[in-house]
Amino acid sequence: MKISGLAVIGFSAFGTYGTLQKKEPTLIIMEKAEGLVIGDPTLCIGCMRCELACTEFNDGKASPSLSRIKVSRNMNFGPKGVFAGQLRQGNWGNGLITQDLCLQCPHPVPCANACPNDAIVVRPPLYARVVDPEKCGGCRMCLRSCPWEMISFDEEANKATKCFLCNGKPKCVEACPAGALRYITWTDLMDRVPLRLVPTAVIPPEKSALCIACHKNIKEFQE
Repeated sequence: MKISGLAVIGFSAFGTYGTLQKKEPTLIIMEKAEGLVIGDPTLCIGCMRCELACTEFNDGKASPSLSRIKVSRNMNFGPKGVFAGQLRQGNWGNGLITQDLCLQCPHPVPCANACPNDAIVVRPPLYARVVDPEKCGGCRMCLRSCPWEMISFDEEANKATKCFLCNGKPKCVEACPAGALRYITWTDLMDRVPLRLVPTAVIPPEKSALCIACHKNIKEFQE
């Protein structure tokens, strides 16, 4: 099933939590992204120009906390944090500074399926996963659902935001003076990048049931 424009194809519309009118759940099925940004920790010098370039382009302000690429949080201890012991990365460990980036997850997309407002959609021609600010209600369910903590949140706007690949010309890649970031053809990295946390947002059972049924039917068809 493909997606055109900003529409997300599902079996039906799914309203916000707490709505007075009960609606059937939506199964979010998304076209795979055309590309993604990857980082090389052995080249990163920790200048964080990528974070500034991201927010200046997308938000019109220098605010690393809003950045869709996460470098500063790994600067000292790496993704595992201060309790990583001798294995920790960053300036206080082995010197490797890890760049955390959105994996543009394939179906099922954790943040999209956890959103009660179906606010995470795809935007052609790159089919990047994008937060639609008109639909986002600021509930932060997407933040709790991403295993890599790659959703940012604008406190002033009360909206979530994430990497949308800057329409094919990622500003973080352009700004990196060390060539530590690359924009490449999409590949599934979900099994290669260690999780940062266990998601606390749970996909509603109704959506999970639809997903299981869909994959079961595909398997039967292939057989």
